[in-house]
Amino acid sequence: MTSRDVGTRTVVEVDGEVDVSTADALRECVHDLLDRERTDLVVDLGNVTFMDSTGLGVLVGSLKKVRLLGGRLQLVISTERVRQLFRITALLPVFTVHETLDDALADDGSVA
Repeated sequence: MTSRDVGTRTVVEVDGEVDVSTADALRECVHDLLDRERTDLVVDLGNVTFMDSTGLGVLVGSLKKVRLLGGRLQLVISTERVRQLFRITALLPVFTVHETLDDALADDGSVA
C-alpha cells in the first residue's frame, strides 16, 4: 500500500489482498492521511486480488470519516471480481466508483 499526493487529492494504491490480516494497514493509512488534513482521497483497488468483509468494513468506515470531515473518498475498481463484491454487498451505489485512476482524478465532484 502506497499513497501519493496528486494536487489536492491523495491517491492510495492498494495491492494484493485486503482481508482480516491486512485491513488494519489500510485503516491506518487512511487515518494518517485524515490526520494530515488530506480529505480528498482516491483509493485505487485496481491491483487488489481479494477482499473480504473486513476490507469492505474499513472502506465503509473510512467513507464515513471522510464525509464527516467534509471530504470525498472515491474508489477505482477496474477488475470485475472486486466490482462484483461491491455489487453483491449493495455497496456499489454507496461509493463513487471509477474504472480508471485517470477517470477518478478527472472527477471534480461537480454534479452535471
